[in-house]
Amino acid sequence: MDDQKKGQPNKASPEKTHLYDTSNHAQLVRLVPRLRKGPADTFTIMRELNICRPGARICDLRNAGYKIITNRITMTDEWGRVHRGVAVYTLIAEPGAKVAA
Repeated sequence: MDDQKKGQPNKASPEKTHLYDTSNHAQLVRLVPRLRKGPADTFTIMRELNICRPGARICDLRNAGYKIITNRITMTDEWGRVHRGVAVYTLIAEPGAKVAA
């Protein structure tokens, strides 16, 4: 017998996705609302959203038509270690939105 659920088990609900769901779709569902709130750095995205490779998900969003800029900063992690070149992502426009000149 087949005990697997039918449908699309790897698709996350657009309304809510649990942090333990690590499918690409679920990660994007968590990342877009976070970027709408303002800039987010790599460490914050990894820690708060459980996204192991934020740069890859940003690439996915850019390929889907999102306009996102990247700035590099130096920051100190929670253990006091200094990291140079940490990416900070800022959402400028979503697919279909016009960007002000």
